[in-house]
Amino acid sequence: MASSPLRLKSHRHARSVSLPSRSHPLIPLVDEHLCRIKASEAASSPVGERLSILLDMYSCLDDLLLLPHTQEALAKQNREKWVEVVLDGYLNLLDVCGTAKDVSSQAKQDAQDLLSIIRRKRDANELGGYSASRKRVKKLIQKSLRDLKNIRSKHTILASDKYHETMAICALLNDVEAATLAVMESLLSYMAGAKAQSRFSLVSKLLHSKTVEAQDEETGTNEFDKVDIALCLLSGHKSSRSSGAMSLENLQIDLQRMEMSIQELEGGLECLFRRLIKTRVSLLNILNH
Repeated sequence: MASSPLRLKSHRHARSVSLPSRSHPLIPLVDEHLCRIKASEAASSPVGERLSILLDMYSCLDDLLLLPHTQEALAKQNREKWVEVVLDGYLNLLDVCGTAKDVSSQAKQDAQDLLSIIRRKRDANELGGYSASRKRVKKLIQKSLRDLKNIRSKHTILASDKYHETMAICALLNDVEAATLAVMESLLSYMAGAKAQSRFSLVSKLLHSKTVEAQDEETGTNEFDKVDIALCLLSGHKSSRSSGAMSLENLQIDLQRMEMSIQELEGGLECLFRRLIKTRVSLLNILNH
């Protein structure tokens, strides 16, 4: 994955020049969550864990935006260019989060439909609908990832503007936006699974792995990958009734695990979407006061 654009600078305490002489404890707390997100990305932690940290960070940010001195500092700058940049940035985040919600919802529906087919008929010939829908979802994810890349590219340019460093809250909002973009990219990439060109090599490795643990360690597959690969293996076992039955059983297990993973992500995405709306409304209310 592309490296995060987080700009966790050691001299971040310098931001407080535009806030009261004594920084509010919420500022270093938000900074701490930013560091945790960066560390979890470096450690390739589960995307659900990164999403959870992100939600905690927004709770702190929302509290920070309710403070009178924060609102006063923002209100004084309401005619500056960076205000429009920040508001546009959080509107982009809402769009990306909305797309991720749509993708997860479709993926869960596809998994449930496929599980229903397996339970009713246990016929590999009825599984083609899932593959077709999965391809459409992947195209949507790839488009979203390209859009994210463009947003992050513009964000990096704007973040380099020295004016963004003249006020602590401005730089903080900028970093929170960058962290959110990084987590959303991780989440969309997770739901996309492995690239098409690597699918054959993953299937080959799985065929030569003796245990599930060995498969996971060797291929680095996630729940979405495993379902895709199980379908590939199933299509290769059509001539063998016993192998086909075993592959269907494995596919059912993988689908159930994927459905549980999607449900967890859906809950986190719904919470994030509401937090993003709340943050943007808070900013609008402050600036239009």
